[in-house]
Amino acid sequence: MNRCPAPPPGTTLSTRRCAVPYVIAVAALIGVLCMMDLVLTLGVVRRLKEHDKLIEVLYETLEAGGLAGSSGLAVGDRVGDFDVTAVDGARTTLGSLPDGAVVAFVAAECDACRKELPELVKWASGQDRSRVLVVVDGHGGDPRPMVRALSPVAQVVLEDGGGAASQAFGIRSFPSFFQVGGGVVQGRVRGVSRLPAGSTA
Repeated sequence: MNRCPAPPPGTTLSTRRCAVPYVIAVAALIGVLCMMDLVLTLGVVRRLKEHDKLIEVLYETLEAGGLAGSSGLAVGDRVGDFDVTAVDGARTTLGSLPDGAVVAFVAAECDACRKELPELVKWASGQDRSRVLVVVDGHGGDPRPMVRALSPVAQVVLEDGGGAASQAFGIRSFPSFFQVGGGVVQGRVRGVSRLPAGSTA
């Protein structure tokens, strides 16, 4: 085993020479640790991308109504008849909705609905108001902020826990968005961000 000789009094040259191998070893160790950290990070990123793809497939399946127990009608299902009155006094029925109309279901007590409200208002403001129907469920919360925000840009119907429109679409969770035409569900999405720029879902 190599041992460093004791440095002569008044000099540090030997000490410096003995320190060099340790510095090199520490630098090499740090390099190895950095490489391991990089490899682990890349592995985590790749796994997250795989999870994102799986979640995307799940959302697409839910939107098509392919999972048992999912909320609302599936694409191709016929909507039940309903006759409701909007907050502005206008009567709305299934037959009065134009082809391609978007029907949104939100709830006052739904955190996700409240978070998406500004985006929903922004999206609806770019549509033909007659082609956007928003059903606000006021059960368990104060629906007035939603009604005030949405009324200028959409037809708004206020229900209190499983009203006629919600029953017609089989709603069990919020938010839910549908495109209808000819009394049939033509499309459905789970969030405002997945609604296109046009008037159809």
